[in-house]
Amino acid sequence: GLFCKWIEKRRRALDVAPTHVRVSEKEKFLYEEMSEFFILRPSLPPLPPAHRNLSSLCREASQSLHFSVQRFSLRLLSSESLTLSPSSSPTDCQSSMAALKGYGLCSMDSAMHFPCPKPFQAYKRKSSKWISPKAAVLPNFHLPMRSLEVKNRTNTDDIKALRLITAIKTPYLPDGRFDLEAYDDLINIQIQNGAEGVIVVGTTGEGQLMSWDEHIMLIGHTVNCFGASIKVIGNTGSNSTREAIHATEQGFAVGMHAALHINPYYGKTSIDGMIAHFQSVLHMGPTIIYNVPGRTGQDIPPRVVFELSRSSNLAGVKECVGNERVEEYTENGVSVWSGNDDECHDSRWDYGATGVISVTSNLVPGLMRKLVFEGKNSELNEKLRPLMGWLFREPNPIGLNTALAQLGVARPVFRLPYVPLPLAKRVEFVRMVEEIGREHFVGERDVQALDDDDFILIGRY
Repeated sequence: GLFCKWIEKRRRALDVAPTHVRVSEKEKFLYEEMSEFFILRPSLPPLPPAHRNLSSLCREASQSLHFSVQRFSLRLLSSESLTLSPSSSPTDCQSSMAALKGYGLCSMDSAMHFPCPKPFQAYKRKSSKWISPKAAVLPNFHLPMRSLEVKNRTNTDDIKALRLITAIKTPYLPDGRFDLEAYDDLINIQIQNGAEGVIVVGTTGEGQLMSWDEHIMLIGHTVNCFGASIKVIGNTGSNSTREAIHATEQGFAVGMHAALHINPYYGKTSIDGMIAHFQSVLHMGPTIIYNVPGRTGQDIPPRVVFELSRSSNLAGVKECVGNERVEEYTENGVSVWSGNDDECHDSRWDYGATGVISVTSNLVPGLMRKLVFEGKNSELNEKLRPLMGWLFREPNPIGLNTALAQLGVARPVFRLPYVPLPLAKRVEFVRMVEEIGREHFVGERDVQALDDDDFILIGRY
């Protein structure tokens, strides 16, 4: 019955009529007998002509089919060896097959395995050496790509102490490339007005519209030019764990002080998968976890953060769920930055947040510093609320890009799919600047309401 089944499987695999089935002597098949876990190596001559029935075929096949367990020896390049000897019992074969399956060499679900499509002569080469695929199937079987030089290492406590972190805008040239001169001016303005850190190529910096080359280049540029004056936190998160690992290794290699990581979005994972995703990058250096369910479609529950907090590299959480969640973390010793500008004053002074990772500080960094450094100031908070509301009337960074263009500190260039706010909103912004005071905003030019024709929208860059 076993041989009949094997013949039929071979025929179906080759997709030819039974009368023309031939099994080549030059082909090697490793397959599994489901009940006894034997390893077989069939060596069959060409099958007889069509007039022979299947029963006779099977009898002749059984005569020429031989078990090669006695001649089969396999050594794995690891701490343990697997050897089948002439005296191997069925129990030994079972345990040996289990080891093979653990290394991905055999499958419990298949009775026949097809060989690699290489010429048979390749197997006869005496110089060829079989290498175990163990490194390919074991997760995280690699050495960390990191530097232990002092200039590249930042203590996690240094990141935990930051109160005002600006999610910096990325300005563009008319052809869509980075406008590094304008970018440098924006960073210098942040340093001069007391910001302690910047998030580079985050959502506000439009990292989602960049290649990884652009990501790492801008992180490296920021570190090289300003790393001694401000903490550089690179957004190297991704919904792909593989990409997050690669980008984070590169980010720390070019000198960023900490990494910002988001939970996998769109292709959401389980809670255990979320923990495994973060743990795969957490060992590389100081890390801030970013929870923004409005963008990812999935909340990071506190138990995930508490599990990750066992690592000394967890600097804290950028939390956008609300102040109750902020309080839960601070009561349990986890550092938190508010991710909502309109809640950051209360988060800081009523719920124990460390500070804020802010979008509004791109426009008024000095006022945002007062809000988180100089004690409760409800009057200033209420004064800034209309501006914060205007910035988030449409998804970030649409409002910020429009505002910086009208203030004359960035060219009115948008990478699609972002487009400027409509004219009525642009006029409203001019009025807000006059009410708050132009001297509090970045830039030196007079604010103006730009026309639609003043903006450049780029789809390919």
